[in-house]
Amino acid sequence: MKVNERENDILIFLFSRTLQFAPDRRRFHESEKQSTRSRHDPAETPESISRAPGTQRQKKDIMSDRFDCKTCNESLCGRKYIQVEEKPHCIPCYDRLYAKTCQECKEVIGHNAKELFYEDRHYHSHCFRCFRCDRSLADEPFTSQEAALVCSDCYCSEFSSKCVSCDKTVMPGSKLLEYGGSTWHEDCFVCHGCEKPIGAEAFIPDDNNYYCVPCYEGRVAPQCNHCKKALTKGGVTYKDEVWHKECFLCTGCKAPLAGQPFTSQGESPYCVKCFSSLYAKKCAGCNTAITGFGDGKYVSFEERQWHQPCFKCYRCSVSLVGSGFFPDRDQILCTDCNNDD
Repeated sequence: MKVNERENDILIFLFSRTLQFAPDRRRFHESEKQSTRSRHDPAETPESISRAPGTQRQKKDIMSDRFDCKTCNESLCGRKYIQVEEKPHCIPCYDRLYAKTCQECKEVIGHNAKELFYEDRHYHSHCFRCFRCDRSLADEPFTSQEAALVCSDCYCSEFSSKCVSCDKTVMPGSKLLEYGGSTWHEDCFVCHGCEKPIGAEAFIPDDNNYYCVPCYEGRVAPQCNHCKKALTKGGVTYKDEVWHKECFLCTGCKAPLAGQPFTSQGESPYCVKCFSSLYAKKCAGCNTAITGFGDGKYVSFEERQWHQPCFKCYRCSVSLVGSGFFPDRDQILCTDCNNDD
């Protein structure tokens, strides 16, 4: 059992680029030149103007006052530009170097377009739409299904599970419980006995019903034949009765029998050792107990029994299993040894 909590993927960001407008410095410079020139005598020659005090410094100030694109070095005076890391770029250079490609239409997202992105994918705002119904997702909750964007309504109708209890859709973002390939709302997964929500607590399934542990132990669970307490897991079944593993013991020595060979005398289970010492017949050949375990086949003749490997001619030791034999007081002989007599 696991508890899942799905959350909508709503990670939309709008890029806003600040377009700035550089003033037309050329006009400013030209007017400076005119005002400077008007302060001199109209009769002065160009040579005399060039020699006037302060003229060389003015030229240097004009040169240092340039405002160019950091990529193509073209002047930005009187043009729009975009700053990237405090460096100005003209619009063509910005679009070429920094503009993203739309995941949907595969076209460049220009500087003047509204851009949305999700994870590492970028979109025009008009391309950011549901893969199923084509509705805009710019202001809607959505999720991602195999790299496709899907609105909540389409996801719920096509991909969300339905609660097996109330038959309603389990909405993304809501808590759910899953078990055996089925899904429930958290509040719909209730104990069949007390009808209380089970939530993340332990439960026990029984005939397509689900019980909390107290209800199962008190109403449904079989009882151990020895201690009379509920048997909730594991256990041993013997003669249509159930035991806890720790309660299934040898009647003689009280040793646990779960996972061990055992036999019974009447209705009582016994370990091999106790059964052999109390009830097993002795082999006439080796004088040990015939328990029925291991090579458990044996041969019985009159009031004597033998393990099959022990049933052999007293003189030549040939096996007599399946062969004719002759009793000789307390011994048995094969046909050949009997004829020798």
